[in-house]
Amino acid sequence: MSSQRFAASEVSDPGTPLHVWQPWIRRLRTVDPAEFTTAPLQIIAPHPDDEVLGVGALAAYLTDADVSVSIIAVTDGEASHPGSPTRTPADLAAVRRQESERAARVLGIDDIAYLGLPDGRVGENEDRLVALLSERITVGATVAAPLRDDGHPDHEATARAAVTAARRRGARVIEYPIWMWHWSFPADPAIDWPRARRLELPPTTAARKREAADHFRTQTRPLSPHPADRAVLPPHVLERLLGMDEVVLL
Repeated sequence: MSSQRFAASEVSDPGTPLHVWQPWIRRLRTVDPAEFTTAPLQIIAPHPDDEVLGVGALAAYLTDADVSVSIIAVTDGEASHPGSPTRTPADLAAVRRQESERAARVLGIDDIAYLGLPDGRVGENEDRLVALLSERITVGATVAAPLRDDGHPDHEATARAAVTAARRRGARVIEYPIWMWHWSFPADPAIDWPRARRLELPPTTAARKREAADHFRTQTRPLSPHPADRAVLPPHVLERLLGMDEVVLL
């Protein structure tokens, strides 16, 4: 159902706006981010930028606390602009890795592994992804993965693979929504809200998250005036992802 709702919701549509989500998020149970300081955090990102948009503020908090934080990028995001007259997929892959590295430095992260699976086809490579993640997930770590019901096929395949690999390694999984905020709504029965927790993070971490997100220029700004080069993350999407408290599902 989530994938169908995602597919039916154009990114150009307003989706559920920030001012609707905010009162709902404030009603969620909270979790002290200090709870995550006892183990390394490994963020599994389907595409470069998901790590920042999902749990960038938590990552900043943990690196400030001298906790090891690393990123595993499943794809290079080379399919973000199909038909672009400005950038080839290979160009985009190279630039998006550079953007990810710059953003990670803002958050205090210098450990990024790039798996290079094909963007848009993670589901076709899910068994391979399980094997790759099983090699890289640290025993006893906290693994931040996309929400299993996020809607985007790459996100959901990444989530399934991450949960399977984490179980093999005795790692804890927390899930972060990205596209759910666009197509879902408060009290949506399709979402397992009892597992949702609002992270009580200092304002400085949100500022670092916004600064890091600004490095993803290929996603937040048009590559050119051509329609195929439009921004993948328009302002109303960014406002929602960067303007609300971070939420994870435990």
